[in-house]
Amino acid sequence: MVRSGIRVDVSELTSLAPFADTTPRGIAADLARLVNNGELEAGVRLPTVRELASSLGVSPATISQAWQALARAGLIESRGRAGSFVRRDASAGPAMRMRGMAPPDDPVRLDLSRGTPDPLLLPALGPALSRVSARADVGSYQAEPVIPALAAVLRRSWPSEAESIVVVDGALDAISRTLDQVVRFGDRVVVEHPGFPPFLDLLDLLGAEAVPVAIDEQGMSPEGLAVALRRRPAAILLQPRAQNPTGASMTPARAAALAGVIRSAVDEHGLDLVVVEDDHSGLISTEGDVTLGTHLPDRVVHVRSFSKSHGPDLRIAAVGGPRDLIGRIMARRMLGPGWTSRMLQSILLDLLTDGAAIDAVAEARRAYYTRQRALGDALRSRGIPVMHADGINLWMPVLSERSTLVQLAAAGIRVAGGTPFLAAANGAPVAGASRRNGHEFVRVTVGAVREDAAAVADALAVAGQHLAAGGY
Repeated sequence: MVRSGIRVDVSELTSLAPFADTTPRGIAADLARLVNNGELEAGVRLPTVRELASSLGVSPATISQAWQALARAGLIESRGRAGSFVRRDASAGPAMRMRGMAPPDDPVRLDLSRGTPDPLLLPALGPALSRVSARADVGSYQAEPVIPALAAVLRRSWPSEAESIVVVDGALDAISRTLDQVVRFGDRVVVEHPGFPPFLDLLDLLGAEAVPVAIDEQGMSPEGLAVALRRRPAAILLQPRAQNPTGASMTPARAAALAGVIRSAVDEHGLDLVVVEDDHSGLISTEGDVTLGTHLPDRVVHVRSFSKSHGPDLRIAAVGGPRDLIGRIMARRMLGPGWTSRMLQSILLDLLTDGAAIDAVAEARRAYYTRQRALGDALRSRGIPVMHADGINLWMPVLSERSTLVQLAAAGIRVAGGTPFLAAANGAPVAGASRRNGHEFVRVTVGAVREDAAAVADALAVAGQHLAAGGY
């Protein structure tokens, strides 16, 4: 341990940190772990940029970029000619880089890029609104954060025994608040490859390193997870059903296999981690309700969103998991928004218990299944090897992502490019991945294909197999 007020020299620093990854991100992550673990106390003076660059055999610009990342995270500070020091105040956060997921606003004939539910398949809110005003509790700061009747409905439908279940303002709010409690700058987090771009943005914001693991039609690869756990991650972030973008869903056998891999890593290597599950499409999914919480109740935080089944603007998700962790999340939340509007909670409760609303969600589930199967079968019959998927999205291999987007735009169709969903850059290793034929991908929101799946499949297949001169 290097104590406050002492200058750490290069040889001592390199003996504390492996610096196996000499990219700016790798160097910053190693230094962050030393600060977080207390091996470098607040007030320690760091080596100069040139000293460390010379020792590691990298350019001074590389060390400068690492120092800048640590400064943005609030872990170190520059004092001019006096040098760079470990800070006492770690309240700052790194710069945010949003991946290119916001669709353009220009109109197209058929927009299959957004990943949102068909508004025509959402249950009507009018009846719920007319009933809710008489019973919603909107006048108290002291009432329970979750209205008891909603808590009871959520607990009865939860896929495993959870010590605590609460509600927050949507799935990303739940995941962000959970990661805030368990992930520090420089920590590693296992993610799916491909995965949901905002998850990667959240990890960037936290200064965490994403460790990508390949997925197949049953979700995350157990073999890939075993490899990833050797890097001692602080958390695993996965989607158990209707995975975005692929539509993959875990089977009970796959969940048991993943839990076994985690349990072995915990027992053999003393690994301490939390599994965060995002069940974003639960009530419109046709697959079974599966969670690793059945096997690892003390390590799993399960998030269930109602945006795709009942409406994105409701902004409600339920979160269940270990009482201590959920308690920390809610205690911190009380110093911000406090609780999710009990008026909105009352509306959701009505929608979850009213017969007409239940029937509407069931009909939406059947419609999405029909649309998914129709377009998927049509694409496969045209030689496009898409996997069988659940939910509203489909992951389509193409010869060229850019060429496909251009060709479809010319036909009045928009899909989402696949690049933002990739947790690993081109050529970077992905745990559990098999060698494939070099396809690129686009994501297609099948849930928006209300009719004429054959014609849509024709357009997608032609564009996906097109490779423009010059390669775009």
